[in-house]
Amino acid sequence: MGTDDRARGVTKRLLIDGKLVETERTYASLDPATGEVFGHAPDAAVADAEAGVAAARRAFDTTDWATDRQLRIRCLDQLHQALNEHKEELRELTITEVGASRMLTHGNQLDIPIKIVSYYADLLRTYPLSEELGEIEDRGQRHRRWIEKEAGGVVAAILPYNYPNQLALAKLAPALAAGCTVVLKAAPDTPLVTLALGELIAEHTDIPPGVVNVISSSEVAVGEVLTTHPDVDIVSFTGSTQVGRQIMSAASGTLKRVFLELGGKSAMIVLDDADFDAAAMFAGFTICSHAGQGCALTTRLLVPRESHDEIVAKVAASMGRIRYGDPADPQTYMGPLISAKQRDKVHAMVGRAVEEGATLVTGGQKVDPGFFYQPTLLANVDPDSEIAQNEVFGPVLAVIPYTDDEDAVRIANNSIFGLSGAVHSRDEERALRVARRIRTGTFSINGGNYFAADAPFGGYKQSGLGREMGVQGLEEFLQIKTLATVVA
Repeated sequence: MGTDDRARGVTKRLLIDGKLVETERTYASLDPATGEVFGHAPDAAVADAEAGVAAARRAFDTTDWATDRQLRIRCLDQLHQALNEHKEELRELTITEVGASRMLTHGNQLDIPIKIVSYYADLLRTYPLSEELGEIEDRGQRHRRWIEKEAGGVVAAILPYNYPNQLALAKLAPALAAGCTVVLKAAPDTPLVTLALGELIAEHTDIPPGVVNVISSSEVAVGEVLTTHPDVDIVSFTGSTQVGRQIMSAASGTLKRVFLELGGKSAMIVLDDADFDAAAMFAGFTICSHAGQGCALTTRLLVPRESHDEIVAKVAASMGRIRYGDPADPQTYMGPLISAKQRDKVHAMVGRAVEEGATLVTGGQKVDPGFFYQPTLLANVDPDSEIAQNEVFGPVLAVIPYTDDEDAVRIANNSIFGLSGAVHSRDEERALRVARRIRTGTFSINGGNYFAADAPFGGYKQSGLGREMGVQGLEEFLQIKTLATVVA
Protein backbone atom coordinates (compact mmCIF):
# COMPACT_ATOMS: atom_id res chain seq x y z
CA MET A 1 0.00 0.00 0.00
CA GLY A 2 1.19 3.49 -0.77
CA THR A 3 0.96 6.81 0.95
CA ASP A 4 -2.34 7.68 -0.76
CA ASP A 5 -3.99 5.02 1.43
CA ARG A 6 -3.82 7.51 4.32
CA ALA A 7 -6.49 9.58 2.63
CA ARG A 8 -9.04 6.81 3.14
CA GLY A 9 -10.63 6.43 6.55
CA VAL A 10 -9.03 6.67 9.99
CA THR A 11 -5.25 7.08 10.09
CA LYS A 12 -2.77 7.43 12.94
CA ARG A 13 0.98 7.92 13.28
CA LEU A 14 3.86 6.21 15.04
CA LEU A 15 5.39 7.91 18.07
CA ILE A 16 9.19 7.70 17.98
CA ASP A 17 11.48 9.87 20.09
CA GLY A 18 8.78 12.42 20.79
CA LYS A 19 7.76 12.87 17.14
CA LEU A 20 4.61 11.63 15.39
CA VAL A 21 5.88 9.82 12.33
CA GLU A 22 4.25 8.68 9.10
CA THR A 23 5.57 5.74 7.08
CA GLU A 24 5.70 4.99 3.38
CA ARG A 25 3.93 1.69 3.90
CA THR A 26 0.53 1.30 5.53
CA TYR A 27 -1.79 -1.62 6.09
CA ALA A 28 -5.55 -1.91 6.46
CA SER A 29 -7.48 -2.10 9.70
CA LEU A 30 -10.85 -3.84 9.38
CA ASP A 31 -14.14 -3.24 11.13
CA PRO A 32 -14.89 -6.79 12.38
CA ALA A 33 -18.63 -6.06 12.51
CA THR A 34 -18.71 -5.53 8.73
CA GLY A 35 -15.46 -7.04 7.47
CA GLU A 36 -14.76 -3.77 5.64
CA VAL A 37 -11.68 -1.55 5.74
CA PHE A 38 -12.26 1.51 7.88
CA GLY A 39 -8.70 2.81 8.33
CA HIS A 40 -5.01 2.36 7.73
CA ALA A 41 -2.10 2.07 10.11
CA PRO A 42 1.57 2.84 9.53
CA ASP A 43 3.47 -0.35 8.80
CA ALA A 44 6.68 0.07 10.77
CA ALA A 45 9.82 -1.62 9.51
CA VAL A 46 12.65 -3.10 11.53
CA ALA A 47 14.47 0.24 11.29
CA ASP A 48 11.53 1.99 12.98
CA ALA A 49 11.58 -0.51 15.85
CA GLU A 50 15.32 -0.02 16.23
CA ALA A 51 14.81 3.75 16.27
CA GLY A 52 12.22 3.35 19.03
CA VAL A 53 14.59 1.22 21.10
CA ALA A 54 17.44 3.71 20.57
CA ALA A 55 15.22 6.59 21.68
CA ALA A 56 14.07 4.70 24.77
CA ARG A 57 17.67 3.79 25.63
CA ARG A 58 18.86 7.38 25.27
CA ALA A 59 15.95 8.71 27.36
CA PHE A 60 16.66 6.21 30.11
CA ASP A 61 20.44 6.66 30.18
CA THR A 62 20.80 10.42 29.65
CA THR A 63 17.74 12.10 31.20
CA ASP A 64 16.43 12.31 34.75
CA TRP A 65 13.16 10.50 33.93
CA ALA A 66 14.18 7.43 35.94
CA THR A 67 15.05 9.48 39.03
CA ASP A 68 12.53 12.35 39.00
CA ARG A 69 9.52 10.99 40.86
CA GLN A 70 7.60 14.27 40.72
CA LEU A 71 7.98 14.54 36.94
CA ARG A 72 6.62 11.04 36.53
CA ILE A 73 3.65 11.77 38.79
CA ARG A 74 2.86 14.95 36.85
CA CYS A 75 3.05 13.16 33.50
CA LEU A 76 0.83 10.29 34.66
CA ASP A 77 -1.71 12.82 35.92
CA GLN A 78 -1.61 14.55 32.53
CA LEU A 79 -2.08 11.26 30.71
CA HIS A 80 -5.05 10.39 32.92
CA GLN A 81 -6.62 13.78 32.19
CA ALA A 82 -6.02 13.44 28.43
CA LEU A 83 -7.58 9.98 28.36
CA ASN A 84 -10.67 11.26 30.15
CA GLU A 85 -10.95 14.31 27.89
CA HIS A 86 -10.71 12.15 24.75
CA LYS A 87 -12.56 9.15 26.14
CA GLU A 88 -15.52 9.35 23.77
CA GLU A 89 -13.27 9.46 20.71
CA LEU A 90 -11.40 6.43 22.04
CA ARG A 91 -14.71 4.71 22.77
CA GLU A 92 -15.92 5.00 19.17
CA LEU A 93 -12.56 3.85 17.83
CA THR A 94 -12.54 0.87 20.21
CA ILE A 95 -16.05 -0.15 19.20
CA THR A 96 -15.19 0.01 15.51
CA GLU A 97 -11.71 -1.48 15.44
CA VAL A 98 -11.87 -3.97 18.32
CA GLY A 99 -15.50 -4.97 17.82
CA ALA A 100 -16.14 -4.36 21.52
CA SER A 101 -19.74 -3.74 22.46
CA ARG A 102 -20.53 -0.24 23.62
CA MET A 103 -21.53 -1.53 27.05
CA LEU A 104 -18.16 -3.28 27.40
CA THR A 105 -16.30 -0.03 26.73
CA HIS A 106 -17.91 1.31 29.89
CA GLY A 107 -16.07 -1.47 31.70
CA ASN A 108 -12.91 -3.42 30.90
CA GLN A 109 -12.46 -2.16 27.35
CA LEU A 110 -11.95 1.52 28.23
CA ASP A 111 -13.33 3.16 31.36
CA ILE A 112 -11.70 0.78 33.86
CA PRO A 113 -8.31 0.85 32.05
CA ILE A 114 -8.21 4.65 32.29
CA LYS A 115 -8.39 4.29 36.08
CA ILE A 116 -5.16 2.26 35.99
CA VAL A 117 -3.24 5.44 35.14
CA SER A 118 -4.54 7.38 38.14
CA TYR A 119 -3.97 4.34 40.36
CA TYR A 120 -0.25 4.27 39.55
CA ALA A 121 0.09 8.04 39.81
CA ASP A 122 -1.36 7.84 43.32
CA LEU A 123 0.70 4.78 44.22
CA LEU A 124 3.89 6.56 43.15
CA ARG A 125 3.10 9.39 45.57
CA THR A 126 3.45 7.06 48.56
CA TYR A 127 5.36 3.95 47.43
CA PRO A 128 8.65 3.57 49.35
CA LEU A 129 11.56 3.43 46.94
CA SER A 130 14.01 2.66 49.75
CA GLU A 131 13.99 0.38 52.76
CA GLU A 132 16.32 0.29 55.77
CA LEU A 133 17.75 -3.12 56.71
CA GLY A 134 19.37 -1.98 59.93
CA GLU A 135 22.96 -2.10 61.08
CA ILE A 136 25.31 -5.04 61.51
CA GLU A 137 28.69 -5.42 63.23
CA ASP A 138 31.59 -6.62 61.11
CA ARG A 139 35.33 -6.52 61.91
CA GLY A 140 34.80 -4.05 64.70
CA GLN A 141 32.77 -1.60 62.66
CA ARG A 142 29.07 -0.81 62.34
CA HIS A 143 27.59 -0.99 58.86
CA ARG A 144 24.34 0.62 57.79
CA ARG A 145 22.51 -1.32 55.07
CA TRP A 146 19.53 -0.39 52.96
CA ILE A 147 17.68 -1.20 49.74
CA GLU A 148 16.88 1.19 46.91
CA LYS A 149 14.36 0.33 44.21
CA GLU A 150 15.38 1.57 40.79
CA ALA A 151 13.82 1.59 37.35
CA GLY A 152 14.39 -1.64 35.45
CA GLY A 153 15.38 0.01 32.18
CA VAL A 154 13.99 -0.12 28.66
CA VAL A 155 10.73 -2.04 28.32
CA ALA A 156 9.37 -3.68 25.17
CA ALA A 157 5.61 -4.02 25.68
CA ILE A 158 3.84 -6.19 23.11
CA LEU A 159 0.04 -6.23 22.92
CA PRO A 160 -2.65 -8.63 21.70
CA TYR A 161 -5.82 -7.53 19.93
CA ASN A 162 -8.54 -8.39 22.41
CA TYR A 163 -8.32 -5.69 25.11
CA PRO A 164 -5.83 -3.18 23.68
CA ASN A 165 -6.65 -0.25 25.98
CA GLN A 166 -6.60 -2.36 29.13
CA LEU A 167 -3.37 -4.12 28.25
CA ALA A 168 -1.54 -1.06 26.95
CA LEU A 169 -2.27 0.94 30.09
CA ALA A 170 -1.65 -2.01 32.44
CA LYS A 171 1.86 -2.22 30.98
CA LEU A 172 2.57 1.44 30.30
CA ALA A 173 1.37 3.06 33.54
CA PRO A 174 3.40 0.95 36.01
CA ALA A 175 6.45 1.00 33.74
CA LEU A 176 6.36 4.80 33.63
CA ALA A 177 5.68 5.02 37.36
CA ALA A 178 8.76 2.87 37.96
CA GLY A 179 10.89 5.19 35.82
CA CYS A 180 11.29 2.90 32.83
CA THR A 181 11.15 3.95 29.20
CA VAL A 182 8.94 2.01 26.81
CA VAL A 183 8.52 0.81 23.25
CA LEU A 184 4.87 -0.17 22.94
CA LYS A 185 3.95 -2.39 19.99
CA ALA A 186 0.30 -2.44 18.95
CA ALA A 187 -1.43 -5.65 17.92
CA PRO A 188 -1.56 -6.00 14.11
CA ASP A 189 -5.37 -6.44 14.19
CA THR A 190 -6.05 -3.40 16.40
CA PRO A 191 -3.28 -0.86 15.70
CA LEU A 192 -5.21 2.39 15.52
CA VAL A 193 -6.57 2.44 19.06
CA THR A 194 -3.04 1.98 20.45
CA LEU A 195 -1.53 4.56 18.11
CA ALA A 196 -4.23 6.97 19.32
CA LEU A 197 -2.76 6.56 22.81
CA GLY A 198 0.64 7.56 21.42
CA GLU A 199 -0.83 10.69 19.86
CA LEU A 200 -2.40 11.70 23.18
CA ILE A 201 0.97 11.25 24.91
CA ALA A 202 2.73 13.39 22.30
CA GLU A 203 0.16 16.16 22.23
CA HIS A 204 -1.15 16.38 25.81
CA THR A 205 1.62 15.37 28.23
CA ASP A 206 5.10 16.50 29.25
CA ILE A 207 6.47 12.97 28.90
CA PRO A 208 9.95 13.65 27.47
CA PRO A 209 10.95 12.52 23.97
CA GLY A 210 11.97 8.87 23.85
CA VAL A 211 10.31 7.87 27.10
CA VAL A 212 7.31 6.39 25.26
CA ASN A 213 7.49 5.10 21.70
CA VAL A 214 4.45 3.53 20.03
CA ILE A 215 4.67 1.48 16.84
CA SER A 216 2.45 -0.72 14.69
CA SER A 217 3.55 -3.23 12.12
CA SER A 218 2.41 -6.23 10.13
CA GLU A 219 5.95 -7.67 10.18
CA VAL A 220 6.84 -10.49 12.57
CA ALA A 221 10.45 -9.31 12.38
CA VAL A 222 9.55 -6.11 14.20
CA GLY A 223 8.41 -8.05 17.25
CA GLU A 224 11.56 -10.16 17.06
CA VAL A 225 13.69 -7.02 17.28
CA LEU A 226 11.97 -6.02 20.51
CA THR A 227 12.53 -9.40 22.14
CA THR A 228 16.19 -9.79 21.15
CA HIS A 229 17.63 -6.27 21.03
CA PRO A 230 20.50 -5.91 23.55
CA ASP A 231 19.27 -2.45 24.61
CA VAL A 232 15.92 -3.84 25.80
CA ASP A 233 15.99 -4.83 29.48
CA ILE A 234 12.44 -6.08 30.07
CA VAL A 235 9.88 -7.71 27.78
CA SER A 236 6.21 -7.54 28.77
CA PHE A 237 4.01 -9.66 26.51
CA THR A 238 0.36 -10.64 26.55
CA GLY A 239 -0.83 -13.25 24.09
CA SER A 240 -0.84 -16.96 23.39
CA THR A 241 1.23 -19.46 25.34
CA GLN A 242 2.83 -20.67 22.13
CA VAL A 243 4.17 -17.21 21.29
CA GLY A 244 5.07 -16.65 24.94
CA ARG A 245 7.37 -19.66 24.82
CA GLN A 246 9.05 -18.24 21.71
CA ILE A 247 9.54 -14.85 23.37
CA MET A 248 11.01 -16.43 26.49
CA SER A 249 13.47 -18.33 24.32
CA ALA A 250 14.35 -15.26 22.25
CA ALA A 251 14.90 -13.13 25.36
CA SER A 252 17.20 -15.72 26.93
CA GLY A 253 20.09 -14.72 24.68
CA THR A 254 20.53 -11.50 26.67
CA LEU A 255 18.85 -12.71 29.89
CA LYS A 256 16.10 -10.12 29.72
CA ARG A 257 13.50 -10.01 32.45
CA VAL A 258 10.31 -11.40 30.95
CA PHE A 259 6.72 -10.79 32.04
CA LEU A 260 4.25 -13.07 30.28
CA GLU A 261 0.45 -13.01 30.56
CA LEU A 262 -0.61 -15.95 28.43
CA GLY A 263 -3.48 -18.32 27.72
CA GLY A 264 -6.12 -19.84 29.90
CA LYS A 265 -8.64 -22.65 29.96
CA SER A 266 -10.36 -21.69 33.17
CA ALA A 267 -12.95 -23.88 34.85
CA MET A 268 -16.15 -22.80 36.55
CA ILE A 269 -17.25 -25.43 39.06
CA VAL A 270 -20.93 -25.68 39.95
CA LEU A 271 -21.19 -27.61 43.21
CA ASP A 272 -24.26 -29.74 43.87
CA ASP A 273 -25.68 -27.27 46.41
CA ALA A 274 -25.34 -24.22 44.13
CA ASP A 275 -28.11 -21.98 42.83
CA PHE A 276 -28.24 -23.56 39.39
CA ASP A 277 -30.17 -20.66 37.82
CA ALA A 278 -27.64 -18.06 38.97
CA ALA A 279 -24.69 -20.25 38.00
CA ALA A 280 -26.13 -20.95 34.55
CA MET A 281 -26.70 -17.27 33.87
CA PHE A 282 -23.18 -16.42 35.04
CA ALA A 283 -21.66 -19.15 32.85
CA GLY A 284 -23.65 -18.26 29.74
CA PHE A 285 -23.05 -14.53 29.85
CA THR A 286 -19.39 -14.83 30.88
CA ILE A 287 -18.40 -16.93 27.89
CA CYS A 288 -20.00 -14.42 25.52
CA SER A 289 -18.25 -11.38 26.98
CA HIS A 290 -16.34 -9.85 24.05
CA ALA A 291 -17.33 -12.91 22.00
CA GLY A 292 -15.23 -15.16 24.24
CA GLN A 293 -12.01 -13.32 23.38
CA GLY A 294 -10.67 -13.17 26.92
CA CYS A 295 -7.86 -15.25 28.38
CA ALA A 296 -9.40 -15.41 31.88
CA LEU A 297 -12.94 -16.37 30.84
CA THR A 298 -14.31 -19.59 32.31
CA THR A 299 -14.55 -21.70 29.16
CA ARG A 300 -15.03 -25.03 30.94
CA LEU A 301 -18.20 -25.57 33.00
CA LEU A 302 -17.92 -28.44 35.47
CA VAL A 303 -21.28 -29.72 36.71
CA PRO A 304 -22.48 -32.62 38.89
CA ARG A 305 -23.08 -35.63 36.67
CA GLU A 306 -26.59 -36.18 38.03
CA SER A 307 -27.53 -32.56 37.25
CA HIS A 308 -25.76 -32.30 33.88
CA ASP A 309 -28.83 -32.17 31.67
CA GLU A 310 -30.72 -29.80 33.98
CA ILE A 311 -27.87 -27.30 34.10
CA VAL A 312 -27.18 -27.59 30.36
CA ALA A 313 -30.81 -26.65 29.66
CA LYS A 314 -30.54 -23.62 31.93
CA VAL A 315 -27.28 -22.47 30.32
CA ALA A 316 -28.75 -22.90 26.84
CA ALA A 317 -31.71 -20.75 27.85
CA SER A 318 -29.34 -18.12 29.24
CA MET A 319 -27.25 -18.05 26.07
CA GLY A 320 -30.41 -17.80 24.01
CA ARG A 321 -31.12 -14.44 25.65
CA ILE A 322 -27.78 -12.95 24.65
CA ARG A 323 -28.14 -10.19 22.12
CA TYR A 324 -25.34 -10.10 19.57
CA GLY A 325 -24.81 -7.88 16.55
CA ASP A 326 -23.82 -4.26 15.93
CA PRO A 327 -21.38 -3.42 18.76
CA ALA A 328 -22.30 0.27 18.51
CA ASP A 329 -25.86 -0.49 19.63
CA PRO A 330 -26.12 0.15 23.40
CA GLN A 331 -28.36 -2.94 23.73
CA THR A 332 -25.82 -5.32 22.15
CA TYR A 333 -24.06 -7.60 24.60
CA MET A 334 -21.75 -9.51 22.23
CA GLY A 335 -19.92 -8.20 19.20
CA PRO A 336 -17.95 -10.05 16.51
CA LEU A 337 -14.75 -12.03 16.57
CA ILE A 338 -11.73 -10.04 15.46
CA SER A 339 -11.18 -11.62 12.03
CA ALA A 340 -12.30 -14.20 9.50
CA LYS A 341 -9.21 -16.24 10.39
CA GLN A 342 -10.15 -16.35 14.07
CA ARG A 343 -13.75 -17.24 13.29
CA ASP A 344 -12.63 -20.08 11.02
CA LYS A 345 -10.41 -21.40 13.82
CA VAL A 346 -13.30 -21.34 16.31
CA HIS A 347 -15.67 -23.03 13.87
CA ALA A 348 -13.14 -25.76 13.08
CA MET A 349 -12.60 -26.49 16.79
CA VAL A 350 -16.36 -26.79 17.37
CA GLY A 351 -16.62 -29.17 14.43
CA ARG A 352 -13.83 -31.37 15.75
CA ALA A 353 -15.39 -31.39 19.23
CA VAL A 354 -18.64 -32.78 17.82
CA GLU A 355 -16.69 -35.37 15.84
CA GLU A 356 -14.97 -36.41 19.09
CA GLY A 357 -18.32 -37.01 20.80
CA ALA A 358 -19.42 -33.70 22.33
CA THR A 359 -23.09 -32.74 21.94
CA LEU A 360 -23.79 -29.45 20.16
CA VAL A 361 -26.67 -28.00 22.18
CA THR A 362 -26.92 -24.56 20.62
CA GLY A 363 -24.96 -22.31 18.26
CA GLY A 364 -22.04 -23.53 16.20
CA GLN A 365 -22.71 -21.31 13.19
CA LYS A 366 -21.06 -18.35 11.52
CA VAL A 367 -23.17 -15.24 11.09
CA ASP A 368 -22.59 -12.74 8.27
CA PRO A 369 -21.82 -9.97 7.48
CA GLY A 370 -18.76 -9.39 9.58
CA PHE A 371 -17.07 -12.00 11.76
CA PHE A 372 -19.87 -12.99 14.13
CA TYR A 373 -20.22 -16.43 15.65
CA GLN A 374 -23.26 -17.72 17.50
CA PRO A 375 -23.02 -18.33 21.26
CA THR A 376 -22.17 -22.02 21.34
CA LEU A 377 -22.79 -24.66 24.00
CA LEU A 378 -21.19 -28.10 23.94
CA ALA A 379 -22.34 -30.77 26.44
CA ASN A 380 -20.94 -34.11 27.61
CA VAL A 381 -17.41 -32.97 26.81
CA ASP A 382 -14.49 -35.31 27.51
CA PRO A 383 -12.15 -33.47 29.93
CA ASP A 384 -9.13 -34.67 27.95
CA SER A 385 -10.44 -33.61 24.53
CA GLU A 386 -9.06 -30.75 22.45
CA ILE A 387 -12.00 -28.46 23.19
CA ALA A 388 -11.48 -28.99 26.93
CA GLN A 389 -7.71 -28.54 26.85
CA ASN A 390 -6.98 -25.86 24.24
CA GLU A 391 -7.88 -22.19 24.22
CA VAL A 392 -10.66 -21.39 21.73
CA PHE A 393 -10.95 -17.59 22.02
CA GLY A 394 -14.56 -17.59 20.90
CA PRO A 395 -18.03 -17.78 22.50
CA VAL A 396 -17.84 -21.53 23.09
CA LEU A 397 -18.61 -23.17 26.45
CA ALA A 398 -17.67 -26.81 27.13
CA VAL A 399 -19.77 -28.58 29.80
CA ILE A 400 -17.97 -31.40 31.60
CA PRO A 401 -19.68 -33.70 34.13
CA TYR A 402 -17.95 -34.72 37.37
CA THR A 403 -18.77 -37.22 40.13
CA ASP A 404 -17.83 -35.43 43.39
CA ASP A 405 -15.81 -32.47 44.71
CA GLU A 406 -12.53 -34.38 44.43
CA ASP A 407 -13.24 -35.20 40.81
CA ALA A 408 -14.16 -31.57 40.08
CA VAL A 409 -10.88 -30.32 41.54
CA ARG A 410 -8.94 -32.93 39.58
CA ILE A 411 -10.60 -31.95 36.29
CA ALA A 412 -10.18 -28.23 36.94
CA ASN A 413 -6.45 -28.72 37.57
CA ASN A 414 -6.10 -31.01 34.54
CA SER A 415 -4.71 -28.25 32.34
CA ILE A 416 -1.39 -26.74 31.34
CA PHE A 417 -3.00 -23.39 32.16
CA GLY A 418 -3.70 -21.75 35.50
CA LEU A 419 -5.03 -18.26 34.90
CA SER A 420 -8.45 -18.09 36.53
CA GLY A 421 -11.47 -20.04 37.70
CA ALA A 422 -14.77 -19.87 39.53
CA VAL A 423 -16.94 -21.87 41.89
CA HIS A 424 -20.62 -21.61 42.83
CA SER A 425 -22.05 -22.99 46.06
CA ARG A 426 -24.57 -21.91 48.69
CA ASP A 427 -21.95 -22.88 51.29
CA GLU A 428 -19.24 -20.24 51.00
CA GLU A 429 -16.79 -22.13 53.21
CA ARG A 430 -17.13 -25.20 51.00
CA ALA A 431 -16.63 -23.01 47.93
CA LEU A 432 -13.54 -21.44 49.49
CA ARG A 433 -12.05 -24.87 50.24
CA VAL A 434 -12.44 -25.76 46.56
CA ALA A 435 -11.08 -22.39 45.41
CA ARG A 436 -7.90 -22.81 47.43
CA ARG A 437 -7.18 -26.15 45.77
CA ILE A 438 -7.36 -24.84 42.21
CA ARG A 439 -3.94 -23.88 40.82
CA THR A 440 -4.77 -20.51 39.30
CA GLY A 441 -3.72 -16.90 39.80
CA THR A 442 -7.24 -15.46 40.11
CA PHE A 443 -10.54 -16.93 41.26
CA SER A 444 -14.19 -15.93 41.59
CA ILE A 445 -16.52 -17.26 44.29
CA ASN A 446 -20.26 -17.00 43.60
CA GLY A 447 -19.73 -14.33 40.96
CA GLY A 448 -17.21 -12.24 42.90
CA ASN A 449 -15.30 -9.78 40.71
CA TYR A 450 -11.58 -9.47 41.46
CA PHE A 451 -10.66 -7.35 38.45
CA ALA A 452 -9.50 -3.81 39.28
CA ALA A 453 -6.38 -1.65 39.04
CA ASP A 454 -5.24 -2.57 42.55
CA ALA A 455 -5.64 -6.34 42.11
CA PRO A 456 -2.61 -8.26 40.78
CA PHE A 457 -3.51 -10.33 37.71
CA GLY A 458 -1.56 -13.26 36.30
CA GLY A 459 -1.36 -17.01 36.18
CA TYR A 460 0.20 -20.23 37.40
CA LYS A 461 1.78 -22.89 35.17
CA GLN A 462 1.82 -22.04 31.44
CA SER A 463 -0.52 -19.09 31.88
CA GLY A 464 2.47 -16.88 32.43
CA LEU A 465 5.09 -15.29 34.64
CA GLY A 466 4.68 -12.28 36.91
CA ARG A 467 1.70 -10.10 37.75
CA GLU A 468 0.03 -7.15 36.07
CA MET A 469 -1.65 -4.33 38.03
CA GLY A 470 -1.57 -3.75 41.76
CA VAL A 471 1.60 -3.02 43.73
CA GLN A 472 3.06 -6.21 42.26
CA GLY A 473 2.57 -4.76 38.77
CA LEU A 474 4.79 -1.80 39.66
CA GLU A 475 7.44 -4.08 41.13
CA GLU A 476 7.72 -6.02 37.85
CA PHE A 477 9.50 -2.92 36.49
CA LEU A 478 11.80 -2.22 39.46
CA GLN A 479 15.29 -3.47 40.20
CA ILE A 480 16.58 -3.95 43.75
CA LYS A 481 19.93 -2.46 44.76
CA THR A 482 21.37 -3.30 48.18
CA LEU A 483 23.77 -0.71 49.62
CA ALA A 484 25.95 -0.43 52.70
CA THR A 485 28.16 2.17 54.30
CA VAL A 486 30.40 2.23 57.34
CA VAL A 487 28.87 4.15 60.22
CA ALA A 488 31.30 6.67 61.62
